[in-house]
Amino acid sequence: MNKQTYAGLLQADRARYYRIAYSYVKNEHDALDIVSEAAYRGLCKLHTLRKQELFRTWMTRIVINCAIDHIRRNAHSSSFDEISAAAEIPSDEQLQVEDSLDLYDALDMLNERDRTCITLRFFEEYSFAEIAKILEEPEPTVKTRVYRALKKLRTQLEKGDT
Repeated sequence: MNKQTYAGLLQADRARYYRIAYSYVKNEHDALDIVSEAAYRGLCKLHTLRKQELFRTWMTRIVINCAIDHIRRNAHSSSFDEISAAAEIPSDEQLQVEDSLDLYDALDMLNERDRTCITLRFFEEYSFAEIAKILEEPEPTVKTRVYRALKKLRTQLEKGDT
């Protein structure tokens, strides 16, 4: 694969990669940084891609790894924006929107691998086989993770503990 083909394939799915990154960091700027970093890493490692048909799963894995790296790097520091946003008093309209986001809060309670499986399966509509390739795990393991995570989500949402 040459650089022009890489750029074309990356451009075609950039919204998908942004959504995946955003699902991890919940911040527009950080998600854009993650996608940029993933694009750079992908370009640097383009020679390792064996088949062009596997580009989407290969690139998704790079985006996930960049998002996890970003979270780990920033785990111990809080930005001023996050602190000030937490201190704001939400309006009634914002409270209604927040009530509809219980699912996202419940997703945040899942461990990293389970959240990734749910995000890829239901938000990005990857098949179990594609998720297995991305996570480099057997397909039955991915199915188990998805169904176990769904059970946890259902329990959390029924309790209302989110």
